Amino acid sequence: MIDHIGFSVKDYKHSVEFYKRALMPLGVTLMMEITPEQSGGGSHAGFGKAGKAYFWIGTGEPTERGMHIAFNAPTRASVRDFYKHAMAAGAKDNGPPGLRPHYHDDYYGAFVICPNGHNLEAVCHQPEKDLG
Repeated sequence: MIDHIGFSVKDYKHSVEFYKRALMPLGVTLMMEITPEQSGGGSHAGFGKAGKAYFWIGTGEPTERGMHIAFNAPTRASVRDFYKHAMAAGAKDNGPPGLRPHYHDDYYGAFVICPNGHNLEAVCHQPEKDLG
């Protein structure tokens, strides 16, 4: 439904490094960077997978209120790895990896607050027995 999302960050270079580390366990990588000369304004970094950048950050005035952004995780192990890598990269805990049965029986997620104040989540919707 959503093609891509983007927002401004406080410290562009630090944020690029944070998201590279935090999203790597989910298979999400830095796919491209757009320079101020190319954009006619600020710098922008696009993260994604399978040839599609769908998560963008850029220079400019950061959002004053934090957003909630959930990334689909292929396995519960990748949710745990996301949490571990995000915390090591400077995130704050906002809910460790675990089941959230109030959403549905197999909702397995982890939540962190990124250095820009946004609530990031990695979520796997698959039952553990079906993941191999």
